[in-house]
Amino acid sequence: MKGHLSHDYHLEVPAPVVWDTYRGLELGKLVNQMFQDVVGTVEVVQGDGGVGTILKITFPPGPLGLSYMKEIFIQADDEQRVKESEVIEGGFKDVGFDVYRYRFHIIEKNGESSIIRSSVEYEIDDKLQEIASQATTKQMEALNEVVGKYLKQKWDSSNKKP
Repeated sequence: MKGHLSHDYHLEVPAPVVWDTYRGLELGKLVNQMFQDVVGTVEVVQGDGGVGTILKITFPPGPLGLSYMKEIFIQADDEQRVKESEVIEGGFKDVGFDVYRYRFHIIEKNGESSIIRSSVEYEIDDKLQEIASQATTKQMEALNEVVGKYLKQKWDSSNKKP
């Protein structure tokens, strides 16, 4: 069984500014600074933020009972502003998903605003259909909201007119 979930977050910050945060390791640094209670901690296992980078995310205690996961960046497209990673250990792999991919696509609306399209693609054995309901974009949505507010505040303060 394959599935796909998606969510759009609208942000009054230019797409290049948003992409600079999402494209490499900056997002993980922000998680560690601002979002540990929801997402947990992010540690770079290997890599520099490009394709092949492996992160270990250690989760706070929660309803799914997941303690950690490792993900590898499988796409980082500066032109299309797309970053995709796949869980390679722990997390959703431990509960039965064969494939679990996260994708952030930063879409320019106009010169001053953008959309963060977060999506999850997954594959799971048909016998485990009830587990498929655990697939979610909720953490990504919450992350986008917190990071979006941070970027908006930063953008507004750096573009104030005297």
